[in-house]
Amino acid sequence: MAQHAKQQQGIRLVNKRYWAAMLSTLLLGASAAAAQPGIAGLDAIYPALDALYRDLHQHPEISFQEEKTAAKIAAQLRAAGFDVTERVGGFGVVGVLRNGTGPTLLVRTDIDALPMPEQTGLPYASKVTTRDHKGVSVPVAHACGHDLHMSAWVGAATLLARSKDNWKGTLVFVGQPAEEVLQGARLMIKDGLFTRFPKPDMVLGLHTSTLLPSGQVGVVSGPASAASNSVDITFYGKGSHGAAPHMGIDPLLIAARSVVTLQTIVSRENSPFDPAVVTVGTFHAGTKRNIIPDEAKMELTVRSYNAEVQKRMLASIARIAKAEAMAAGAAREPAVVNLADEASDVVINSPAMATQLLASLRRDMGQQNVMPIGPVSSSEDFGVYGTEAGAPSLQLRIGTVEPTLFARSKTGGASVIGTHNPSYAPDREPSLRAAVTALTYSALELLARPLK
Repeated sequence: MAQHAKQQQGIRLVNKRYWAAMLSTLLLGASAAAAQPGIAGLDAIYPALDALYRDLHQHPEISFQEEKTAAKIAAQLRAAGFDVTERVGGFGVVGVLRNGTGPTLLVRTDIDALPMPEQTGLPYASKVTTRDHKGVSVPVAHACGHDLHMSAWVGAATLLARSKDNWKGTLVFVGQPAEEVLQGARLMIKDGLFTRFPKPDMVLGLHTSTLLPSGQVGVVSGPASAASNSVDITFYGKGSHGAAPHMGIDPLLIAARSVVTLQTIVSRENSPFDPAVVTVGTFHAGTKRNIIPDEAKMELTVRSYNAEVQKRMLASIARIAKAEAMAAGAAREPAVVNLADEASDVVINSPAMATQLLASLRRDMGQQNVMPIGPVSSSEDFGVYGTEAGAPSLQLRIGTVEPTLFARSKTGGASVIGTHNPSYAPDREPSLRAAVTALTYSALELLARPLK
């Protein structure tokens, strides 16, 4: 454990020496290509990025309410020299920076927060509450790292705008709303993202990760995030007194049996070589202990990395629900509803782009700081951009766990708090610096050597 901690400290020391050397090279007047002045300028803009991060963190907005957040990042793009359009597909922001003849690169960040409390204890913790789409008062927190995504995105935009001598082409920086509900990307495309603005030849993004220590970057090749479907099931029974169950048909029992049987979809119907998840997240029924209700409702999330697997699992869910109801003698089939507005496809990182960026980022950031990593079972709508544009896309993973804590977690000496947890907070400075660096270097690499 101590040895691992020393190794992580060594990595940080290498990082500091690396950036010092880069800045020294720039100041000594080395060639633009070798010095990468856009990257070396990070120290100069970091205080402003840190302030932006803390402001965004302290003032989060949930999906479809991101008006102030969008205005803040739009102002940052304008200050950097981008031509900015707001309210694209809701509160979406699009900034375009043209710099001669060359490829078009779309760089995306998500901007919404989660309807949940923050319990980090940070001095800039969110205390925001708002009304959701149902009119219910909810707390709001950036517990998924979108505040870091936006800050890094602004940092990369600023550095690239200041180093236009080093690249040619067109940058399209997209600030996407409503990622947490898997709708924002399609809404922006429906509102003309690829017709009103330059259509991308390549798509780039990033996401925080608790699978890596801060200062490190992960590159996934192929499937990166799972496909996701949200399924609601309502079972119909026949209400009766709890003391006379034979007079009714118990929908709780039907639903409870279904919860168990649904797990056999993964364990008995699916190949162990095709990862999949079926989770029942909510179960609602009844009003009083001595009343058998008429209905029982469940909400499910279904995930996999294969479109055919996903389709088969959805069919199995409907089959099992109906069969359990029939076995109990229910007079009415259950209602099985797949929510179209809460679905996402598999996010697939271009293998060619992954190979290219893994090599270039290792060259630019140090081999020990850039790792090939595997997919995650969470879902998001980043992949829509590449699919709809017919362009290769890749989402980088940015480590956010303090290195000593990360090392201790590998030996069972500590636990890492994941995203979507009230206590989640990234190791701020090294995470943000790595995110800006990786995003900027990746953009420069792709603009210089675009995929064919």
